[in-house]
Parts: sequence; structure tokens; C-alpha cells
Amino acid sequence: MFGTLTLILHDETFIKMKPTIVYTLFAAILGGGLLFGRSFIAIMFDQMFNLTPHGWRILTMRWALWFFAMAVLNEIIWRTQSTDFWVAFKVFGMVPLTMLFAVTQMPLIKRYHLEPASLEVSEAEAGDVSKG
Repeated sequence: MFGTLTLILHDETFIKMKPTIVYTLFAAILGGGLLFGRSFIAIMFDQMFNLTPHGWRILTMRWALWFFAMAVLNEIIWRTQSTDFWVAFKVFGMVPLTMLFAVTQMPLIKRYHLEPASLEVSEAEAGDVSKG
């Protein structure tokens, strides 16, 4: 849609605003979910990571803030720099920065990681005392 507007109106502003809008939506969805007691990151990644509810809240808040910061950064760059610089930053800056941010979240993930319950513990919690 933004690419089409850019081509039809011969105005590159629309394509430059797209990352701002997408990042702002991500931040709003994640932050809004937290306001309603939901961690949408937990819903997406619960098969990958097993974290405490507090860990999910912290991770979700960090990602919401990250996306908001990236929206602000995109606005600053496209409004103050050349189009060539903005394109280079979008291609070679945003993705590596996001990957670096993701890697820096590993200590938090390790800190709030829950070990899966063993079979014996699960059976005991289920009330199965027939073994032993």
C-alpha cells in the first residue's frame, strides 16, 4: 500500500513512514496487551521458551519499548538524512540492531527460564501416588 502511494503520488514520504507505522503498531499491540494482562510474545514463543509470567511481562515490555524506539529512530533518520542514507540504514541498520537487541535478551530469558517438570513431579502433582 505504501509503495503504491509512493509510486502514484511520486512522493517517497509514504515508503519512509511505513517502518514507523509498523513499529508503532507492534509497540502498541505488545504494550496494550500488557495493560490487559496479556503477553502476546508469550503466546507466540511459548513453544520456544518456558518463562515465568513475570519473565514474559518483562520481555514483552522490553520488546514494546524497543519497537517504539525503532519507530522514533526511523522518524529521526528519514526526516534528517538523505534518502540514500535512510535506505542504507533500513537495510543494514534496522535488522542488525534488532538481532543484536534479541541476543541481549538472552540473560533475561535464562534468568526467568522454568525447567520442565519431571515425570515424577508431574505424577505427584496429579495425585498419582500409586508408584513407590
